[in-house]
Amino acid sequence: MDAPAFRIWPPVALGVPLVVGLVLSATVGDPVRLGGTGLRWVGWGLLAAFVLWNGWTLWVMGSHRTAVLPGGSTRLVLRSGPFRFSRNPLYLGLVALDVGLALLALSFWALVLVPVGVAALWWGAIRPEEHYLAETFGAEYEAYRSRVRRWL
Repeated sequence: MDAPAFRIWPPVALGVPLVVGLVLSATVGDPVRLGGTGLRWVGWGLLAAFVLWNGWTLWVMGSHRTAVLPGGSTRLVLRSGPFRFSRNPLYLGLVALDVGLALLALSFWALVLVPVGVAALWWGAIRPEEHYLAETFGAEYEAYRSRVRRWL
């Protein structure tokens, strides 16, 4: 196996529930009204965190010449940069982006559907990727996995 066999492309796993939530909020309305300015500031903060965190992650991946797009072949187990804190830093950033966009839109439905997107991400991308990395790198990946959490 030279690349993970993804079931769902990660941006789709998180993006579909987000869009469904935004459409529900726009068409049927939210059962709970989210407060305004404070939540929007949190949303902007999460967007900024996404840009910085994922930019850092992509820079580390590029500097090690490893696959940047999901489904690409992995040449080594990265342990530097954000990979010291999370085994899935790009996915963590995408979750922050998802929550940030839901908060900026003040969409109750988009916010409550974030866990659906995270579950789809776990099933469709993270599980196959972890299986691929364990098969490809064996004990090296297991040692990394025992030291670094999946999220943070």
